[in-house]
Amino acid sequence: MTRGTEAPPAASARQAPAPAQSPAELLEEAGALERSGSMQGAVDLIHLAVAAAEGAGEAEVLARAFRRLAVLSLRLGDKAGARSFCERSHTVARAAGNDVLAAEALNVRAGLEFEAGRMGHARQTYGEALALGGADETLRARIEQNLGILANIQGDLDGALGHYQHSLEAYRRTGDLGGQGLAFHNLGMMSADREQWDDADRYFSESAAIARRLGDGHLEALCRLNHSEVHLARQRYDQAMSSAEQALQAFERQGSALDKADAYRAIGMVYRETGRLGLAEARLTTARVVAAQAGSMLSEAEASRELALVYQAMGRNQDALSLLTGAHRLFSSLDARLDLVDVTGRREKLEATYLAVVRDWGQSIESSDSYTFGHCERVAAYAVAVAEGLGLDEATRTTIRLGAYLHDVGKIRVPHEILNKPGRLTPQEFETIKRHPQWGVELLESVEFPWDLKPIIRWHHEKHDGTGYPDGLRGDAIPLSAQILCVVDVYDALTTTRSYRPALSHEAAIAQMLECRSWWRSDVFTRFLDAVPAPAA
Repeated sequence: MTRGTEAPPAASARQAPAPAQSPAELLEEAGALERSGSMQGAVDLIHLAVAAAEGAGEAEVLARAFRRLAVLSLRLGDKAGARSFCERSHTVARAAGNDVLAAEALNVRAGLEFEAGRMGHARQTYGEALALGGADETLRARIEQNLGILANIQGDLDGALGHYQHSLEAYRRTGDLGGQGLAFHNLGMMSADREQWDDADRYFSESAAIARRLGDGHLEALCRLNHSEVHLARQRYDQAMSSAEQALQAFERQGSALDKADAYRAIGMVYRETGRLGLAEARLTTARVVAAQAGSMLSEAEASRELALVYQAMGRNQDALSLLTGAHRLFSSLDARLDLVDVTGRREKLEATYLAVVRDWGQSIESSDSYTFGHCERVAAYAVAVAEGLGLDEATRTTIRLGAYLHDVGKIRVPHEILNKPGRLTPQEFETIKRHPQWGVELLESVEFPWDLKPIIRWHHEKHDGTGYPDGLRGDAIPLSAQILCVVDVYDALTTTRSYRPALSHEAAIAQMLECRSWWRSDVFTRFLDAVPAPAA
């Protein structure tokens, strides 16, 4: 949603409605404009309906008009105006003793809470609306629909399915074709989340057909947008691009900024999947900017994740990690603000992308040295096993895994001839090697990781007895995560063939490490011995 619409003109500046048009007729005409996509025209006409209803003392029309202004203000980005109109609708309806209209206002208020990310408040308010006006079948259908959307975004797909089906049944009983179109659209989204592509195709097609029949341009555009992601998943790239571009054009006409952000994201994803990375970068960057302007952290985070995949494909790993870090921060902000929302599934997808980027970068560093290829993968596996043995929590294990993939990133700055030198290094060459932990931290200085990776990168060669590098830390001054990396890094180095010596057997490596066990905390070394048993014969 955009920054907001212009303030409505003062009452004295408005033209009087045509004498033949009652407040209710003005409101009906505004609804037709809204369905055709002319939202600002609808807003102007509703203001005329408000003035007429106030003059005629028609409280129920006034309550409905304020509610529609709330909905349109939200769609146009005027959140403060939306909340104000919603409260005015509720106040007028309660004063008129109309519980159904008051419940309608509560339903919109719950939607405002939802858009603001206050999902616990949204659920509670939907419940209040249902209790107050649920005897009205049409209102019940809309509330069930909204509860389905809430359950869907919270990851409760079974609950969402139940709400959507109840909503569709209620709309059918009342003969509300527009409501049926919305229900089909939401069933399509849920089917897509479940990767039930045939069902998603069918539901989106049914919804779009109803939207065209009713002249509902916004719903038809939403169907095109969400159907484009189904086409993309099924590798129907031409159809995906056509659907997303048509949706974008419709949202441009309607002035719906948040929907525009999602359309740009869909177009960028198609470009990325078809190898047009420059165009993908441009569209996804626009998606991030528009989403941020609309105040949608969720859309901004999703666009950031997709753009990070573009940067990964371009080899711009630092840019990718910076974007993913920003997206993770947005999800953390959502977590801090939401009472009941479960963003775990979306964040897990983001963290899987983060891990893939980090892993690929670690492997690309190793690719210049055939002797160490696979080193980061093995060290990560060993380190996580030691962390599990020490009883460390999942967040700490994730930190250690990611740190393991990036612990040698500073070797990018080490000359190739030193990394691959046959025979032992000279003291000067070894001093160069010893700088790679510091170089790694410098290389990643601009990336504010969600996890504390930099201590691992800088101190994975520090030793408990103070003989390590680059800072000569001693004892518990060395973070536990870095101590874990140190012991498994040494083991993998000993058991891997290097340019200057063959690999040691597991037994020989352990024997050599036992002679140097003062390098590590006793509990770390003990858990290491348990976690890295001898390979089966």
